[in-house]
Amino acid sequence: MSKGDVKEMDIWEKLYNAAKEQYHPEEVSPFVYAHHVVCAIESENGEIFTGFCIEGCSGVMNLCAERVAALNMYIQSGQTKIKRLIAFRDKAPSADRTGSGMPCGACREFLMQLNYENRNMEIMTDYESRKTVTLEELIPGWWGTSRALTGEDS
Repeated sequence: MSKGDVKEMDIWEKLYNAAKEQYHPEEVSPFVYAHHVVCAIESENGEIFTGFCIEGCSGVMNLCAERVAALNMYIQSGQTKIKRLIAFRDKAPSADRTGSGMPCGACREFLMQLNYENRNMEIMTDYESRKTVTLEELIPGWWGTSRALTGEDS
């Protein structure tokens, strides 16, 4: 095979593979379950960060994979701006699984508050066709827009 025959992975394949490495559902203890939802994000500078969901019986300590990935990005690099996000359970988001890969409301809100520019991030909705939506499409008329733009409460 010549060098030209090698297919280069696109960014979505890289993100999918990075997230997939985190997928191995397990009981951490009789009260905590983890790694059953996974996420990978591409930061503004192109680095990839991952996260996994961790849930406890009390519900108070639950953290979604998307928030864990964003927190890992911030902790490890100080970055807050995300270009792309993919999240899933056992297989990549797909059109035949309505809502697969969609961040929950708490994650959507956190991502907007983390950096207002995240409204432009692409979120994978169908891995095969590479169909995406923006965070702004998922949160139209976001309550914090004025404050994000001016730095003041409105």
